[in-house]
Amino acid sequence: MQENIYKEMQKHNLILKKYASNDKHAIYLKEHEKDIRTSYFRDIDRIIYSKSFIRYQDKTQVFPRKRNDHVSKRMIHVLFVSKIARTIGRALGLNEDLIEAAALGHDLGHTPFGHQGEYILNEISLKHNEGYFNHNIESVRVLMNLENNGLGLNISIQVLDAIMCHNGEFALGIYKPKKKTKEEFLQEYQDSYHHNLKDLKPMTLEGCVVRVSDLIAYLGRDIDDAIRYKLIKREDIPEDIAKVLGTTTREIVNNSIMDILNNSVDKDYLKLSDEVYKAIVNLKKFNYKYIYSKAMSKEETNKLRDMFETLFDTYLNDLKTNNSNSPIINSYLSNMVNDYKLNNTNERIVIDYIAGMTDKYFLKEYKRIIK
Repeated sequence: MQENIYKEMQKHNLILKKYASNDKHAIYLKEHEKDIRTSYFRDIDRIIYSKSFIRYQDKTQVFPRKRNDHVSKRMIHVLFVSKIARTIGRALGLNEDLIEAAALGHDLGHTPFGHQGEYILNEISLKHNEGYFNHNIESVRVLMNLENNGLGLNISIQVLDAIMCHNGEFALGIYKPKKKTKEEFLQEYQDSYHHNLKDLKPMTLEGCVVRVSDLIAYLGRDIDDAIRYKLIKREDIPEDIAKVLGTTTREIVNNSIMDILNNSVDKDYLKLSDEVYKAIVNLKKFNYKYIYSKAMSKEETNKLRDMFETLFDTYLNDLKTNNSNSPIINSYLSNMVNDYKLNNTNERIVIDYIAGMTDKYFLKEYKRIIK
């Protein structure tokens, strides 16, 4: 009976197009027992049942510490990326399970307080000789080394690679995958602590879909959130952008998806038309100038930096003095396997701990420390 069910679960591989990723080619770092699920379907389950996935619900997307129930949190962004990516994937005959797993896991390593928190933790990481901190690299680290009490979750290399290479900060006109071995993926991952991430390319076409979907998802939705906070008005969007992409999330998402599909069917790459690519680049510049640069004031950013440094210095001292009353020891490290404790510096352990926090827990800890 179980074998028959497994065959049914495998059927979607029969309708995949030429350049799609078949489940039978999934690569894992460790062996695992087979069940009725296909490889990438199992990856989805492991990701959505992880502790770090649950914490999405209280992590900032763009606007931190502002109360509005209709402004996006990290969880909403992740779900938008998943839906956009699965739409593109289904239309192009790609593996939707691989796409969904990567989309749902792409921001697991994101810090509290969004990109401001990421920039600050990167400064701290570099200062303490732990290399660059980038949320996409930390997302891979979460799945390989932090979840399951430090044992990791044994996610396929294809999904881990798509997560590592998802960074929508770098817009491209063409997204073409780069073939990699397991060893090449691991080397890129290690190198990313010491080099620029701009040249990272996914090993699958599905990974390319997740990457461009991340960009599409945040450009439109962040405009709607900014309008709610009265940072901009919809008519502020330049006419040359509005004429091509529209001005609402619905229009921007639909026009971008349709442009990709019209230029990418039966190809081994994704392509945006020159017109839409130029409009996306200009919209991104507009968002940075009028939204992201104003999401937090200079005073708020300086205060947040002080908070991050206070938590980091306190936890680092707690580890050095073996302060058993500190949550980094009695709540975090006490649940981690010995290999994690032995193979990481105190600085790296503190970075992992802070990066995994929700906004709410971060603030709670800061108040506890300074009282």
